[in-house]
Amino acid sequence: MKFSVSWSLLLLCLAKWAHAATVRFPVMLTWANRTVAGHTRNVILMNGQFPGPELRLNQGDNVEFLVTNRCPFSTTVHFHGIEQIGTPWSDGVPGISQRSIETGRSFMYRWRANQYGSYFYHAHHRGQFEDGLYGSIYIAPSSSEQRPFSQITNDSSQLQAILNAERRTSSVVLSDWRKLTSEQIWAAEVATGLDGHCASALLINGKGSVTCLPRDQLDALTIDRQKQILGNESLTDIGCFPPNLPSIQGNFPHNFSAIPPTLYFGCTASRGPQELFTVNPTQQYVSYDLISASGLLSLTFSIDEHDMWVYAIDGRYINPSRVNALTITNSNRYSVLVPLNKPAGDYTVRLVSANLNQILNTTAIMRYQAPPQLNRPSNPWIEINNQNATAETVFLNETQVIPFPVVVPSATVDETYILRIGHYNASYRWTLGNSSFGLELEDSQPLLFNQSSIPGDLMIRTRNNTWIDLILQVTAPVQPPHPIHKHSNKHFVIGEGNGTFSWATVAEAMQAIPGSFNLQNPQYRDTYITPPSINGPTWLALRYHVINPGAFVMHCHIQNHQSGGMNLAMLDGVDVWPTVPPSYRYGSGFY
Repeated sequence: MKFSVSWSLLLLCLAKWAHAATVRFPVMLTWANRTVAGHTRNVILMNGQFPGPELRLNQGDNVEFLVTNRCPFSTTVHFHGIEQIGTPWSDGVPGISQRSIETGRSFMYRWRANQYGSYFYHAHHRGQFEDGLYGSIYIAPSSSEQRPFSQITNDSSQLQAILNAERRTSSVVLSDWRKLTSEQIWAAEVATGLDGHCASALLINGKGSVTCLPRDQLDALTIDRQKQILGNESLTDIGCFPPNLPSIQGNFPHNFSAIPPTLYFGCTASRGPQELFTVNPTQQYVSYDLISASGLLSLTFSIDEHDMWVYAIDGRYINPSRVNALTITNSNRYSVLVPLNKPAGDYTVRLVSANLNQILNTTAIMRYQAPPQLNRPSNPWIEINNQNATAETVFLNETQVIPFPVVVPSATVDETYILRIGHYNASYRWTLGNSSFGLELEDSQPLLFNQSSIPGDLMIRTRNNTWIDLILQVTAPVQPPHPIHKHSNKHFVIGEGNGTFSWATVAEAMQAIPGSFNLQNPQYRDTYITPPSINGPTWLALRYHVINPGAFVMHCHIQNHQSGGMNLAMLDGVDVWPTVPPSYRYGSGFY
C-alpha cells in the first residue's frame, strides 16, 4: 500500500497560501567572549545574542534566512524538524546538502513553513552546536488546523483562554553547557580516547549557574541503577560518571593523563542570572514551547505545584496529557499549557538531568503578576536526581502519546535496513550502520551535487514514493538512549524492544512479538530515542515515506556521538533526483 499527495490536496494548500508572506531573517554570526553560567569563554553569537533570536512565522510563509559568517571558522545552519519539501539545498548539512559557509561569506537559506508548531535552528558543522549557535522557531498554525483542546475542557470560556494562550505561546530554550569549547572537547577526546559525556551546567533561555554539590550529598543522591554501573567508583565532583568505567567507555586504549579540567571533574561554582517567567493569572493559562538544545543530556522539566497539559510534540498536536514533569531528549520540542490556578507568588521552575551518567540541575522562577499570597517556598514535583519528590508526581508516559489527529503508516514496506549502533574502534567513535562517518567528510563535495562523493557504506539509497523501515540495533550495554533524528520528513515510531532484532523484517517480527509494535496510532516524530541499553541490546523500529527527493542525513543528536561518527547519509528518491538551482550548485548559495 502506497500513499501520495493528491492533486486536490495540493491545490487546497496552494490556495490557502496564495498570499503567503515572505519573511526575511538576517543573522550575523560572531565568535566572542560571553559569560554563561558565571563562566567566560568564547561563544557563537547570533546578532550579538545567545541563544539566538526567535524566528516567528505563520504557517505557509516563505522564509529567507540569510547567514553572514563573521566567525574565524566555517559553519552551516540546519532548521531542525523543517521538512524542506522541494528545497533540499537549504537543509544546512555540510558535505550532504551544501558547502560550508566560510569566514566573511553569506549564505541564503530559502524554505517554506509548510508545518505548524515548535522547531529550532542550530549549527550543523563539527561540534559548534555546543558553542551556542541555536535559536527557536515558532510557526503559528493556520485557522484550518484542527486543535485538540476540547479534550481538556468543554467550557467555552476555558477553550477561548486556551486558544489565546496558544497564540501567545513562548519558546523556552533548555540546554546543557560546557566550560570547554567544542574544539577543545574534540581535541580532548582524540588525546584521551574517551567519550566526554559530562556537562558543566544546565541553562534555561541561556541562564543558569554552575553548582558544586558536597560529596555526602552526591553520594546520597546516587540511585541504585547508577550504583550498579559505578561498582566501587563514585560520581565525580561535577556529579558525573568517572572516565574509568569499562562498561561505559568500552575496552579501548585510554590516556587518562590527557584529561583536561572540567571534562570529568574539577568543579568550580559560579553564579549566573536566573530566568524569570512572569504570568498573568487573569489569562487562566500560559503556553510554553519547551525546546531541548541540549548537546549531551536528556532533561526533565517541571513547575512546582503546577500541572502541565502536553498538547504537541515535535511541532505536531497530540491528544493532551496532564503531567507534573516531562523528560525532553536532545532536540525534541514539547508544547505545554500551564493552568494558572494557584495562589499568586513565586514558583520554582526545575530542570534536571534525566541521564544516569550525571546529576545536574538548575532553576528558574514563574511569578504571578498579582499581589503575592504565597509566602513560603514552593513544593517540588521532582528531586535534583530526577526522582519523584512526591508519590503523586506524574511523569509523561511516552508509550501513551497518541497523535492528533491520528495518522497511520503503510501496512507494508518496500525496503528494510538494520542499522547497528555502538562504539567503533574507540570510545569516542560511533557507528550508525556498518561504518563511522568521519568529521572530515563535511568537507566533501555535497552529496546533493554528487551522489558518489563519499564511501557507499556510509549511505542508503531509496526510491521515491516507497516506504522504508529503519531498525536501529543498539548492540551492547552500557549505552544511553540515543535521540535519532532523520532530516526531512517525520517518521512513525512503530516498535521497540529489548534484545537483538533477529528478524529480517518487521512483518516477520510482528508474527513473533506482536505486542511490541503499533501500526494503529503510532507516534509521528522527527526525533525519537532508542531504548536505553543497561543490561543488554535494545532496538527501535522507525517507518517513513520517501516523498522529498534529495540528500539528507540521519544521526544521533548527542553531539559527542554525532561528531564521533553516528551519522548515515540518506539519499532519498534517487530515481527522481532534484535539479539543484544554479545559484546553489555553482554559486553554492553564497554571497
